[in-house]
Amino acid sequence: MVAPTPIIEDLKARKPAALARAISLVENGSPGSETLLAGLHPLVGTARRIGITGPPGGGKSTLIERLASHYRTAGLTVGVIAIDPSSPFTGGALLGDRIRMERAAVDPGVFIRSMASRGSLGGMATTTGEVADVMDAYGFDRILIETVGVGQSELDIASVCDTTVVVLVPESGDGIQVMKAGLMEIADIYVVNKADRPGADRLRQELEVAIGLKGGHAFRHVPAHHHPELQTAKTAREKTPSDAGTDGSDGPWAPPVIATAALRDEGIGELRGALDQHAAYLERGGGLQARRARQLAQRTRDVVERALRRWLWSDAGPRAALETALADVAAGRRSPYEAAAGVVERLRGSNGA
Repeated sequence: MVAPTPIIEDLKARKPAALARAISLVENGSPGSETLLAGLHPLVGTARRIGITGPPGGGKSTLIERLASHYRTAGLTVGVIAIDPSSPFTGGALLGDRIRMERAAVDPGVFIRSMASRGSLGGMATTTGEVADVMDAYGFDRILIETVGVGQSELDIASVCDTTVVVLVPESGDGIQVMKAGLMEIADIYVVNKADRPGADRLRQELEVAIGLKGGHAFRHVPAHHHPELQTAKTAREKTPSDAGTDGSDGPWAPPVIATAALRDEGIGELRGALDQHAAYLERGGGLQARRARQLAQRTRDVVERALRRWLWSDAGPRAALETALADVAAGRRSPYEAAAGVVERLRGSNGA
């Protein structure tokens, strides 16, 4: 057990200055940051973490601002992590998302932190999960994480959140094409934002059909063209396993498709309800514990890899051997694979393996 430090005590006392300082330490990987995270670990696990991802231009920031407002009305505190593109000059966040959430930023019950992606793939910064831990330990009820909006590669968000929301707009084009690269595998809830625009109903229907095909119950949301009364009777008579997962009984979760118009504050209540349903579903079947256990296992692997990289390139590690190997590769004396194999073999020998 890590002994409490002044900054940990200040976080327990919910001092905003301590929160900002702790996040900076963790985001920058400053000395003592991992000791801080270890000390905070017993306090982590009460906040509900919600990831908001999807292609750029989908209105994710506005959606988060409106969702945060709904949570505040319910008396809940909200932490927001907005991943922004990195400045090519300073490496810092460009702060575009924070500007768009200006209304929420003045609420003392909402804390917004912009983080630079710093070239990380997957739409997130490498320390996003650890910053979420700091906010969790601080005592926020909800933590909303917005990815940078890089398109179809934003899959890392699922590794740090309890619920992943994929936001699309009619301008996204064909819904099936948007889903091909993996977003369909991580989405717990779909949002068709800017639903007051032409094409929104068509996109929503495409998504529902795609979800149905994946779950083996295609067209269950599509109304019959000629005999709607027969469709109603069929829906009442036939209940799929995926439907069961949404109402309290056993079965897989069927991701709902929610239509919103965030600028007009339309559909946000329905989105909040779907988020609550998914949280209840996970807790009911033990899925929340299983999901968080997988995330902790991945976090442990990431921390080990980070420590190894730090040691490999430090003066105390085999830096000289690595630099010699790199020089051999640059001079054409060895291939990268031969050089890497030689370094690994040397490390094994030095450890008596």
